[in-house]
Amino acid sequence: MKDTPWSMTARYVAGIIIFAAVVTLLIYARQAVKMLVIAGFVSYLISPAVALLTQNTKLSRMAAVNIVYFSALIVMVGLPATFTPIFFDEIKIVVSDLLDLSRQIGDLLSKPVQFGNMVFHFKQVGESFAHLQESILTPLPEEALALLESTSISTLWFLVILVSVHLFLSEWPRMRDWMINLAPQPYHHDMRELYKRLREVWMAYLRGQIVLMLVVGTVFTIAWAIIGIPGALVLGAIAGLFTLVPDVGPFLAVALAFGVALLEGSNWISLSNFWVAGIVAITYLVLINLKNFFLRPIIMGRSLRMNEALIFIAIMIATILEGIMGALLIVPLMASVAVIAEYLRRRILGLPPFDLDDVNQDEILGEKAKNKYKPRITSRIY
Repeated sequence: MKDTPWSMTARYVAGIIIFAAVVTLLIYARQAVKMLVIAGFVSYLISPAVALLTQNTKLSRMAAVNIVYFSALIVMVGLPATFTPIFFDEIKIVVSDLLDLSRQIGDLLSKPVQFGNMVFHFKQVGESFAHLQESILTPLPEEALALLESTSISTLWFLVILVSVHLFLSEWPRMRDWMINLAPQPYHHDMRELYKRLREVWMAYLRGQIVLMLVVGTVFTIAWAIIGIPGALVLGAIAGLFTLVPDVGPFLAVALAFGVALLEGSNWISLSNFWVAGIVAITYLVLINLKNFFLRPIIMGRSLRMNEALIFIAIMIATILEGIMGALLIVPLMASVAVIAEYLRRRILGLPPFDLDDVNQDEILGEKAKNKYKPRITSRIY
């Protein structure tokens, strides 16, 4: 039977229909897409361990994936179980301090404030603070049911993420080749080079952020412990975790530490709580500037080369629209869009698809790596 190719009109119609179907699916399944993005992020972070095992041992990829996946799962479950007793006591201190702070603010606002001949009344605001503690400690039954329902849904999404991580780790080579082969044959080299550049962007940002989080958490834990703030371990861990939300996160973390210092003071510094809180603020300013101007450029390698004001605006918008996950991913997404836009610009203008200087430099480095580690090199894009 004779093979009749599609006309150009039929191809355009089919392409438009497929594009519309994909966009519709992404809109209606955006929560699932968000979970898959999280799964992809997690699998990307632990994928180097899989590559290391497959390159240096005789294990198959599936065996290496199973070893890394279940080891990571054990660590993820084991570490919280190990540190829960320690964190529990310190979390109680921090929560108690916050509730005490709300009570003191409520009592203060319940009294009239006189400024010159004028008297200001904040009684309603004070009552709101007074009810805050009750709402936290005594949730209503319907709120408890809503919390239970939310927890059940979160558990299901967590299972989706776990299964998706294993799927991405085991099937990524096939998925990557499938996406590259979607392009016509003459452009496969372009797609492989584009994939390599996008991979470098995400490697520079995401892994750098994780390293930055660990370093900041450790440094702030040590700093708060030296000052003698109660709950130093929890406050340091919060500071490290909030580093994932650039600009906004560190400010929230120090505000929490400042409030605890203002209420509890230090375990050993014989100064008033006000001066201890001042020491906390000064320590934060010193450490956060060291992180911004010294540590962060070293870890990130100055590889993204993006305007700081643009990054700040993008992070603010992403935080408002998508929360922590949006703030975490917006910068590498912007850098990835810039890489793709530059490729399209050069193609549209009839220029070589990539900067020849960059390509030649990559080839020179690749040749040096081959000469030094020749037995281990299998492919440039893995």
